[in-house]
Amino acid sequence: MSLGAGELTSVATFTMLGVWAAPTILTTGMDLAAFWLALAPLLFVLLQGGAYWLLARNWVGASRMPVGLARVFGALKWLNLAVYIGGLVGIVAWWPSSWPIAALVGFTWVFGVVEYVNYFVVRLSYPARVWLLEVRHFRTPRLMRDLRLAGRR
Repeated sequence: MSLGAGELTSVATFTMLGVWAAPTILTTGMDLAAFWLALAPLLFVLLQGGAYWLLARNWVGASRMPVGLARVFGALKWLNLAVYIGGLVGIVAWWPSSWPIAALVGFTWVFGVVEYVNYFVVRLSYPARVWLLEVRHFRTPRLMRDLRLAGRR
């Protein structure tokens, strides 16, 4: 499976869990609202990642990211920050009713932040056997390298 298809499969899976499983665990409206405010930014970034990797198959190793597409992903980098901040404000406003639910919501939001960092700040995804060796190099994510190269035309 390609990275793009994997990310989009994650979006579908997490969405289905949010729609079908979450309401059975999160019984109050505030709990559900907080959960979706944590999950939505994660889904948004995973959707972008899936689209990026599927589209990147057209240029990686052959040419550069199209300038128009680079502008879109450049704008999404900043829009994502607003989405995460808005989600966090909403989570605080609709604080979950118990600490286990707050932990689930917090973990979900932090997982989304880690995905954002992995795509737009520093590469965090490596095979498990070399993760400790590679992550400390603080490499630039492929998406950001493509954005920079597209801007050099």
